[in-house]
Amino acid sequence: MILDLAIDALLDTLKTLPFLFIAFIFMEFCEHKAANRINRWLSSSKFLGAPLGAVFGLIPQCGFSAAAANLYAGGLISLGTLLSVLLSTSDEALLILLSRGDQLNTVWRLLLCKFLIGCISGLIIDFFYATKKSTKDMHTFCASCGCHGERSLLSAALYHTFITVLPLFIFTFFIGLIMELIGTEVFSSLILNGSVFQPFLSSLIGLIPNCASSVLLTQLFLSGGLSFASLLAGLCSNSGVALLLLFKSNPSQKENFSILLILYGISVTVGFILQFIF
Repeated sequence: MILDLAIDALLDTLKTLPFLFIAFIFMEFCEHKAANRINRWLSSSKFLGAPLGAVFGLIPQCGFSAAAANLYAGGLISLGTLLSVLLSTSDEALLILLSRGDQLNTVWRLLLCKFLIGCISGLIIDFFYATKKSTKDMHTFCASCGCHGERSLLSAALYHTFITVLPLFIFTFFIGLIMELIGTEVFSSLILNGSVFQPFLSSLIGLIPNCASSVLLTQLFLSGGLSFASLLAGLCSNSGVALLLLFKSNPSQKENFSILLILYGISVTVGFILQFIF
C-alpha cells in the first residue's frame, strides 16, 4: 500500500513539474528585471497603493509579499497596501491549480476574488490608518529579505521549483495515506468538511509562514476536503515568509500582532460569507 501511494503521489507531482518550472522561470525574470519599478509603484500613492498591491500580489511567488513586508517596516508603503499584497498573494497554490487542466474555472474565480478582497480591504484600511514615514532606501530592505541572495535567474527558478515540488509530493503522499488508513469520512470530519466553521481552520493553516501551507490547502481542496470558500480563506491569510519578515524587520511587535490578527480576521470573514455564495 505504501509503495502504491508513493508511486501515485510521485506521478501526480511529476505532472506539475514542467509547468511549475516554466512558471518560475517567467516569475523570476519579472522579479529580476522589474522588481524595483514595481516597488516604486507600490509606494507612489496612498490611493493607488492598494489596487497595485492587489495586482502584484496575484503573481504566484513570494517575492512581492516579502518585499511589501520590508517596505512597510520602513514606512515606504501604507498598511492598506501591505495587506492588499498579503491578501491577494497566491504563492504556489495558483501554479498547482494551473497545472491541472480541469481547474481553470477555479483559477479565475480565485484570482478575481483575491484581487477584490485585497483591493477593497486595502482601500478601507488606508482610509482609517496613516502611512508610516521613513528615509531608508529600498536596497536596505531587499538585502534583509534573503529570498534569492546571489542566485542567478535559473538557479532561483530551480530552487523555488524544488521547494514547491518536495512538499507537494510529501503532502500528496500523506493525504493519500491518511485517507487510506482512517477512511474518507473520518478525514473529512477532522478538517471540518461541510462545516460552516471550516474557514476558521483553513485560515489558521494559511498563517503558517511557509509555501508548504498553501500547497497543503490546495491539495486538500483538490482531494475534496476543502470547499472553495475555505481554500480562498486559507490562501488569503497565507503570504509565504512575509509575516516572518515583518516580525523581523518591524520593531513594533504589538503592531505586527495587530496586522496578523487583521489578516486572519479578514480571511475568516471572507471565507465564512462566501460559503453561502459558492
